[in-house]
Amino acid sequence: MQTAWAAEGETASGDYVNYIELKPFLTNFGEAGKTRFVKCEITIQVASPEAHHAVNFHMPHIRNDVVFLLSDQTEEQMTSVEAQSILAKKALKLVQNILVQEEGEAFVSDLFFTSFITQ
Repeated sequence: MQTAWAAEGETASGDYVNYIELKPFLTNFGEAGKTRFVKCEITIQVASPEAHHAVNFHMPHIRNDVVFLLSDQTEEQMTSVEAQSILAKKALKLVQNILVQEEGEAFVSDLFFTSFITQ
């Protein structure tokens, strides 16, 4: 059985796995006339040091497009757990598309909302 962590001084067997925590996002969303806000934290999973570098290199582009994705949602698309899961998949695809466009490879294997608050 492989573990995802190793004690100090040991190396974990298996593939490289790293998580990149993005700075929190805060933006408005919803229909005209009814301003709502979302604050969320996103963590991206990558599988190599090269992927980590690519994500960090293109972070301004990634953050910009994620903000636009979040602000384009309706109230209905933000309130349920199922809707948030769908939104996470959209955000993952968006980040992968940016990296394919810029680097020729998707690099990112998963995306998680580690915090999600709407008001």
